[in-house]
Amino acid sequence: MFDPDRYDGRMPYRRCGDSGLLLPVISLGFWHNFGRIDDFQEARKIMSRAFDRGVTHFDLANNYGPPPGSAEESVGRILAEDFICHRDELVISTKAGHAMWRGPYGEAGSRKHLLSSLDQSLKRLRLSYVDIFYSHCPDPDTRLEETMSALASAVQSGKALYVGLSKYPLKRLKKAVRILKEMGIRCLVYQPPYSLLNRWPESAGILDWLSDEGIGCTVFSPLAQGLLTSKYLDGIPDGSRAARPEGFLQPVQVSAQQPKLLALNALASDHGMPLHHLALRWALRSANVTSAIIGARNVAQLDDSLDALQAEALSESLLAAIDFIVPLDDREKDA
Repeated sequence: MFDPDRYDGRMPYRRCGDSGLLLPVISLGFWHNFGRIDDFQEARKIMSRAFDRGVTHFDLANNYGPPPGSAEESVGRILAEDFICHRDELVISTKAGHAMWRGPYGEAGSRKHLLSSLDQSLKRLRLSYVDIFYSHCPDPDTRLEETMSALASAVQSGKALYVGLSKYPLKRLKKAVRILKEMGIRCLVYQPPYSLLNRWPESAGILDWLSDEGIGCTVFSPLAQGLLTSKYLDGIPDGSRAARPEGFLQPVQVSAQQPKLLALNALASDHGMPLHHLALRWALRSANVTSAIIGARNVAQLDDSLDALQAEALSESLLAAIDFIVPLDDREKDA
């Protein structure tokens, strides 16, 4: 059913920190476009095409949809119907921490929430385990020892092979990693937002620290929720993420970034590539980034993003020109 030549070298793989796990440099995320409101058959085609092109890492969270949980339901059905013979070729990750269900235990960093959520995710995904289970966000009201003990329990129970952390600031990240280590569990990977418009992991020293610690880094929103494409160069088109009421990208963010987008687009055109290819190549320019997680609304969009890997590496002069437009200390944390 799948392309027998999917591992022929077209998709590069990078080691996740100093672990034994290899990840494709581009992974497929299911934040949007795989919920109950979306076209299931198109989602099925996107997953199959991604696997045919060497994408072996599928990234989810308990609340992905919309509505929350429905992305895991869709992916679980596709895994059961199309990938049942290929489970050992896939890395499936999910997360918990953001608001998922009503009541006092539906979010945050307690053992109650994290382990209950993992059980629910496994049911929706129709899996006995996930490869990576993340604490999706820091919880200032719960002791780190409790949150990390839940991650350790996930591994010890066999419901997760590895654990990761997402969006933790550096000081809290260091402490969480140390606590996990004391529990006999290594943090495999960290997941922050990272793009030309959000260079926070660099400026905060997180990328360098992860490299020193041998921890991998999978970055999300490398295209800044579609801002770093041609879609928003002339405003907000109908049907775009910024135009959807359930989306996180707001019109004010688009207008605020317009001058930078136009300048970056002109720079990309001068170098013979579309803006989104420039953005993806930039996000992957450092070996400190293991994989960039992208979304796709259809197969053509997926193929177009994966084709960025065929572009030449960015030259030092081009990187300097990019730094002039979006300096390291000039970033939008909400992009």
